[in-house]
Amino acid sequence: MSSERKGQLTSARMVDAMLDSIQSHGYAGTGINTVLAQAKAPRGSMYFHFPGGKEELGEQAIGKAAKQFQQLIADVTADAAGPGQLVTRIVEALIGLLVESDYALGCPVSVVTLEMGTHSDRLRTACATTYESWIAPVADYLMSAGHTADRARDLAETTLSTLEGAIILSRAARDTRPLASAARVLGPLLDQHATSTSESE
Repeated sequence: MSSERKGQLTSARMVDAMLDSIQSHGYAGTGINTVLAQAKAPRGSMYFHFPGGKEELGEQAIGKAAKQFQQLIADVTADAAGPGQLVTRIVEALIGLLVESDYALGCPVSVVTLEMGTHSDRLRTACATTYESWIAPVADYLMSAGHTADRARDLAETTLSTLEGAIILSRAARDTRPLASAARVLGPLLDQHATSTSESE
């Protein structure tokens, strides 16, 4: 295996370890030594692969979380029968992640936003970019279901905000009810808006 390939694998393991730790312990609670140990990376790897230090590694971890949820949205929108089913399937996936982790894993982007949003413009920007990468495809899907661009955007932002809050409540209560409640409320609402918008045109 080439040294370049080894370096890529080491860097990827470090990003994975950083993301796991942020989800479980928060950004502030994540130590570089812990990340290196989990990634089985040499001590000198940190600044070799991430010259910007912990902030750059955190930025890369947020980027990976963004891609993971983008893929979930893409998979769901590919065959969802309507906006209500879209939300239901996203919530089902989130419930699965929470239960499988025994409520230890939450949204790493919300964690970093709350912890570092006022302290690191680099991380705040990464979080804002990630949220936009989740809102935009949902808004596009809602537009395809008959919503105007402005309404689709409003509903997409409201949906993401509601699900983020529901994840936090579910983790606190160790109960998926808040997420299930969000799906029950949002699903019919989005379907109703799509129907009324389409009928008015």
